[in-house]
Amino acid sequence: MTGAVGGARPTKPRTWWKTVVVLAVIAGITVWSSIAIGVDVSAIAENAHNAANTLIQLMQPDYSFFPQTLPALLQTVQMAIIATAVSVAIALPVSFWASRATNPNSVALGIVRFIMNVVRSVPDLLYASLFVTVVGTGALSGIFALVLFNLGILVKLVSEALDGLDRGGQEAALASGASWFKANRQAMLPEVAPVYISQAIYVLELNIRASTVIGLVGAGGLGMLIDQVRTFYQYHYLSLIILEILVIVVLLELLSSFARRRLIK
Repeated sequence: MTGAVGGARPTKPRTWWKTVVVLAVIAGITVWSSIAIGVDVSAIAENAHNAANTLIQLMQPDYSFFPQTLPALLQTVQMAIIATAVSVAIALPVSFWASRATNPNSVALGIVRFIMNVVRSVPDLLYASLFVTVVGTGALSGIFALVLFNLGILVKLVSEALDGLDRGGQEAALASGASWFKANRQAMLPEVAPVYISQAIYVLELNIRASTVIGLVGAGGLGMLIDQVRTFYQYHYLSLIILEILVIVVLLELLSSFARRRLIK
């Protein structure tokens, strides 16, 4: 049995220069991007006192404004619940059409996936802006925007979960003479149900946050109130609204964690 000559360990290759090159490329791209978009560090430093004044107001929420936020707060929650219920109901059958594991028709599969890619590529704010133009300002525009936004997310996540499932039960059902619909319902649906429920809860959490953002373009909820107080630089009111959103998100997170423990086993 022979060992290395003189017992010396092999020399570790020097790759530090690769790290330097990568960091230099990243730094160069960052500087180039900053110059291209006109980042002015001196202007940021000069306006720092404005930011300090704004932060001071944000740290002093005016709780007397709370009663005036309740209608918009309730509307935000209602928008999120309605949009989640509608999108979850539509997304389940569409997910089965968008999965290779459950849709043997390649033409239909390609069409559904293409449509969902288009739906998912449009930002929620753009959906809200379009529906505000068509339907008008208010919660209905926000609900339509959230439904489309949610549909793209849910179909992608659930269909990918279907693609990764064990297809043994489905293949056995098909071999025994069952149709694709019955095989999917009996074998694939119970398997994907925990993922489906988990994603539905996630979408509800997402809608609370999204509904406040799309309201900035007139799609109802707290976003419209945020736009109003921001326009008049009433940051002490804005601080209270942000605090309310934080409380709702935390409570919803606790509720969703409880629901996952009870429903997903």
